[in-house]
Amino acid sequence: MENQHDDNCCFFTPSIITVTVSVVLIAITRVLYILCQSGKPLRPSKSPKPLSTLIVLGSGGHTAEMINVLNVLLHKDRFCPRFYVAAATDNMSLQKAHLLEENVFNLNGGKGGSTQFLQIYRSREVGQSYITSIGTTFLALVHALWLMIRIRPQVVLCNGPGTCVPLCVIAFLFKMVGVRWSSVFYVESIARVRKLSLSGLLLYKLRIADQFFVQWPQLQRKYPRAHYVGCLM
Repeated sequence: MENQHDDNCCFFTPSIITVTVSVVLIAITRVLYILCQSGKPLRPSKSPKPLSTLIVLGSGGHTAEMINVLNVLLHKDRFCPRFYVAAATDNMSLQKAHLLEENVFNLNGGKGGSTQFLQIYRSREVGQSYITSIGTTFLALVHALWLMIRIRPQVVLCNGPGTCVPLCVIAFLFKMVGVRWSSVFYVESIARVRKLSLSGLLLYKLRIADQFFVQWPQLQRKYPRAHYVGCLM
């Protein structure tokens, strides 16, 4: 009986190892493929289809810079439907997004794409203790996952607020498992002259952002995968 038990263990052990190695190799191959494809721009086509777009807003200067970018992009019908996301405590940014959409609607002669305005929990509020932030971070991740499953955007556009990080990470994971290929476009704030923000550094180093844009030439020299686009303000 003992010999039979040992034979069964010997039979299952190689099988488990083989399956584990195969899964790891498939995962590595998938990651390498995504990293190879992520740096490429969207392919132009003769009749481009609209792209569902998630726009992450941040308080203060982040929203002002994003509005300037959107003033150019939203005159094209390609980025719709649009989903604006801001922190749960940031009502001002969503108000500015509402005004922007009203202007676009009026300029297009009463025509406009579908838009939604959403809010997401912050991982950590200003002055919040690190201990209590563990729970709020978990809640923010769950909420971000629920939003991304609901929206499943083809384009994610962000420019630095911390709320964009979990959304971008989940977009990358969606690529991994084949749920949706979401292209992440990150525009670093003009206030970042010599070094990237923490959000930008994470998305750059982890290669989560498909296209990474900076507004100062010295930043492009320091981070060669970034694209220098000049001042957007």
